[in-house]
Amino acid sequence: MAMTVSSDDELEALRRIGRIVADALEAMGRAIEPGITTAELDRIGRAHLERAGARSAPEAVYGFPGATCISVNEEVAHGIPGERRIAPGDLVNIDVSAEKDGWFSDTGASFAVPPVTRAVERLCRDGRRAMWTGLRQVGTGKPLAGIGRAVGAFAQKNGYTLVRNLASHGIGISLHEEPTEIATWPDASERRIMTEGLVFTVEPFLSLGADYAESGEDDPWTLYSRPRALTVQYEHTVVATRNGPLVLTMPGT
Repeated sequence: MAMTVSSDDELEALRRIGRIVADALEAMGRAIEPGITTAELDRIGRAHLERAGARSAPEAVYGFPGATCISVNEEVAHGIPGERRIAPGDLVNIDVSAEKDGWFSDTGASFAVPPVTRAVERLCRDGRRAMWTGLRQVGTGKPLAGIGRAVGAFAQKNGYTLVRNLASHGIGISLHEEPTEIATWPDASERRIMTEGLVFTVEPFLSLGADYAESGEDDPWTLYSRPRALTVQYEHTVVATRNGPLVLTMPGT
């Protein structure tokens, strides 16, 4: 069963955990600077979640070795926090998902550490634009395929590729639930329609050349771009409504 919001209490619970993960992401983003390790960044995120009475979802659900996923440069997703030090020019993706009182939310963003090239600045800007392009397709009665079509058209128009094996997903009473595998690229086989109150993520992976994420040899978690190319991810958890998308993962709201 897909998570659909059916009461004000449910919506408030989802808003609460959405705000918690968004605030944690914002705090981690502010702390990024040359010399800090990804483990130190992860501790900032963990402390924020714990102060808010939430727990890391990947750690609790999958046994992930960290409170948050932190991926740097060639790493696309699910990077393990550790002793890697952030350097000038790095591209850092942070993905924060958590649970509180049985409700889940998920958010993410990419951060470029100065100095960076104009191409990387543009990639970050357009990664966020790609996410919002997809979000604007969200609404009761609309086709899920509209998200991937819109993001795909944006990527093609602006000269990017999309990683096509990391999809958006339903969320709410578990970290990953129906509707599963929501493509943020054009998918002619997608026939599902958004129902009122449907809760899911929108998280395109926009790249300077990669179209696939593959496992590496160092650990069972970290995914790398194929072919190797800088890639950004921006993610919100959203509710489909008659008035369009209701974004749950905004900080401090």
